[in-house]
Amino acid sequence: MHHAFTLFGETLHALPSGALYWPAQSLLCVSDLHLGKSERLARRGGALLPPYETRETLSKLDADIDRSQPAHVVCLGDSFDDLAAADGLEETARLWLARLMAGREWTWIEGNHDAGPVDLGGTHLARLTLGPLTFRHIANPAESGEISGHYHPKARLKGTSRPCFLLDAQRLILPAYGTYTGGLRSEDAALRDLMQKGALAILTGHRAFPMPL
Repeated sequence: MHHAFTLFGETLHALPSGALYWPAQSLLCVSDLHLGKSERLARRGGALLPPYETRETLSKLDADIDRSQPAHVVCLGDSFDDLAAADGLEETARLWLARLMAGREWTWIEGNHDAGPVDLGGTHLARLTLGPLTFRHIANPAESGEISGHYHPKARLKGTSRPCFLLDAQRLILPAYGTYTGGLRSEDAALRDLMQKGALAILTGHRAFPMPL
């Protein structure tokens, strides 16, 4: 139920979950997990949310890893809602992550919420370039061949708003993968100015569904 497309000559698969799979590199990419968001909100006196988002997000990631069996996982930044949230992960979540990371390469791309390394292993980079594609957290309008996150794009179909990928000839922006994440409308000026004419929104859900942006 994925949607396959090409970007700079590479075949990529947008998965219904919001993850991206690159078969030639055996690479699974996710963005904006925002693990520990409920803990961060409670710590800072914000809204009290049921503290289940880390479990739900890791469960979804576990399922995608089980299906695709990637050799390399790239997390495109804002994997944690802040650095204290990373430090405050419950032991069960730490062990769960350790199991997912075992036996495969794991790259944490720095985000604006988690700008420093976390004590969970893996490689920590500002950006990662593989072949013609560069993975970073926030899109750079001056660059091309990039895969990024940050904006949490959403699009509407039949009155329902759904997280989506945004794709044009130069870049791909991933949806937020985390359970407690908001979204930015795909027609917002910040996204409209980034994407070229003819861009697609690839909606997540039961299946990955492409439509004109």
